[in-house]
Amino acid sequence: MDNELKKMHLDTVLTEIADVMAVRREASPESSYVSQLLHAGEDKILKKVIEEAGEVLMASKDGDKLHLIKEVADVWFHTMVLLTYHGLRPEDVLMELKRRQNISGLDEKASRK
Repeated sequence: MDNELKKMHLDTVLTEIADVMAVRREASPESSYVSQLLHAGEDKILKKVIEEAGEVLMASKDGDKLHLIKEVADVWFHTMVLLTYHGLRPEDVLMELKRRQNISGLDEKASRK
């Protein structure tokens, strides 16, 4: 892995993107794609998340790792738009992942019932 990438903290990148999205939430839809999605409403955002998830599946089946990376980035991006729509941030998801970190996946899944 590239040294610069090792120094980069994923949570910092997600926070920076979320900060921009929060600003775009209040911006005119003509000013940005994120603003257009946020103003279009939840159904439009959900359609984009599903569309991008389908593209992840296809990229995985094709075995093209670079394409897969790009499509996962698109899913993450559109999921962050959805979080912004609901007034949530990536830190909320990271805290949930942290909470689950030392819990067996089977135990965590069983606790949801």
